[in-house]
Amino acid sequence: MAHREGESEPRVYGYIRTGSAALTHIICAVFTVTIAVLSRPGSSLFSWHPFFMTLAFSFFMTEAILLFSPHGSPIKRFPHKTKGRVHWVLQCLCVSCALLGVAAISYNKHLNGKPHFTSWHGLLGLLTVCVVALQSLAAVPLIYHSLAKGWSLAKLKRYHAASGLVTYLLGSASLLLGLSSAWFTASVREYAWYLSALCPALPALIIMNQVTSAYMAKRRLQS
Repeated sequence: MAHREGESEPRVYGYIRTGSAALTHIICAVFTVTIAVLSRPGSSLFSWHPFFMTLAFSFFMTEAILLFSPHGSPIKRFPHKTKGRVHWVLQCLCVSCALLGVAAISYNKHLNGKPHFTSWHGLLGLLTVCVVALQSLAAVPLIYHSLAKGWSLAKLKRYHAASGLVTYLLGSASLLLGLSSAWFTASVREYAWYLSALCPALPALIIMNQVTSAYMAKRRLQS
C-alpha cells in the first residue's frame, strides 16, 4: 500500500505540472492578444511599443523556455539538439521584438520632446532588453561548443539556465510595471487590471519552478 502511494505521488505532481504548463501557454497567448487588441498596432507610433514588448517577453520568451519542459513542451518528442536550436530562434525573435519596442517608444518620445527612460518601467525595460540580447549572444557556444574552449557543456548549460531565469524574471517585472502606466490603467477597469497583472506573475512562478526543479532533479541523479 505504501509502495502504491509512493508511486501515485509523482504522478499527481506530473498532472499538476502538465496543467500548469498548459495554463502558461494559454495565459501568454491570451495576454499577448489582449494587449494587441488594446494597443491596436499601427494606430500610432506608441502602439507598437506595448505590442512588441508583450510579444517579446510574454510570448516568445515564455515559449522558448517551455520548449524544455518535460510536461508542456510542444516538441517534447524531438531531440534536445533540435529543442536548443528552436529555443535560440525564439529568443532571437524575442530580442528583435524587444529592440523594435524600444525603438518605437524612443522615437515617439523624441517626436514629442519627452525625456527618455525616466520611470522605473523605462529603466528596467532598457536593462532587460540589454540583458536578453547578451543572453542570446552568450548562448551561441551552447550550439557551437567549439567556441567555448575550456568550458564544459554542462557548466555552460547551468550558467545559461540561471542567467536565463533572471532575465525572464526581469522581463516579467518590466511587463508588470508597464501595466501600471497611464496608458494601460486608462484602457482597462480595475478588476481587469488585477487579472492582467496575474498574466506575467503566474507564468513567472511556473517557469521558475520548471527551471529550479530541472536542476534539482539533475543534482539528485548525480548524488
